[in-house]
Amino acid sequence: MKIMWETAVVFCLCSLSLVSAHSRKFTTPNVTRLTDQFSKIAIENGFSRRFGAHNIQVNGSLAKLTLDKSSGAGLVSKNNYHYGFFSARLKLPAGFASGVVVAFYLSNAETYPKSHDEIDIELLGRSRRDDWTIQTNVYANGSTRTGREEKFYFWFDPTQAFHDYTLIWNSHHTVFLVDNIPVRQFPNRGAFTSAYPSKPMSLYVTVWDGSEWATKGGKYPVNYKYAPFVVSVADVELSGCSVNNGSSTGSGPCTKSGGSISSLDPVDGQDFATLSKNQINAMDWARRKLMFYSYCSDKPRYKVMPAECN
Repeated sequence: MKIMWETAVVFCLCSLSLVSAHSRKFTTPNVTRLTDQFSKIAIENGFSRRFGAHNIQVNGSLAKLTLDKSSGAGLVSKNNYHYGFFSARLKLPAGFASGVVVAFYLSNAETYPKSHDEIDIELLGRSRRDDWTIQTNVYANGSTRTGREEKFYFWFDPTQAFHDYTLIWNSHHTVFLVDNIPVRQFPNRGAFTSAYPSKPMSLYVTVWDGSEWATKGGKYPVNYKYAPFVVSVADVELSGCSVNNGSSTGSGPCTKSGGSISSLDPVDGQDFATLSKNQINAMDWARRKLMFYSYCSDKPRYKVMPAECN
């Protein structure tokens, strides 16, 4: 009987570990669909092929990026931007995808290799027991030694349909949104200012092999037996301050791009200076229900916590 009971307990615990966050029933908050208020662009009009050109298929406003043994794949915006609204609908690879990273991010690492800024949404592939997760991160002036990661479970299955992933970046704050729900806000004030991205950046959409770290800290690398890993990209929105690629600072005049039907301005407009009450409530919901890691709570990692954590 003891052996049977212990076996039952082990089976129960294993079964629990297989339960995914998105299999639980969540009542999501009501928020304004900001993605409905900006124009979509054709992929070829807004992007160039950054790497893995043979693994990129483009058809109008839809692109498919593939990771296989030969290469990953990546798109980069043709323009640099100094603030704006950036969004895309993504459908992630289904099945066993440990070690796979799908990234939607802003960066100027190619222009400023020693002092680059970066704003990341990274989607980290699932193992047999764990689902895809969302990782957000912010770098400024080459501060890559101080990771500012926050990680979240999904409240839906990101492999079954397209979902919105959005970055708002302006002089007031940076906001990370999933399906128009803010999950994180990084303000440009107080102690945060020294770590705030301030130089023009390009937008990237990529899929690549993150075996060394992506799934359980590298415990589960990419298994190419399950390749190809295909991410679908649609309904891209680039609305912001477009800066000439020759500009080094972005401090001069810029060209506003991606006009919206409601004349909202994600760069200077008051509608984007702060979150609304509904957005604040929605972000609180996401962080209470779904966030499972924040760098500000990782005392073993930092002998001295980043200033903004205090």
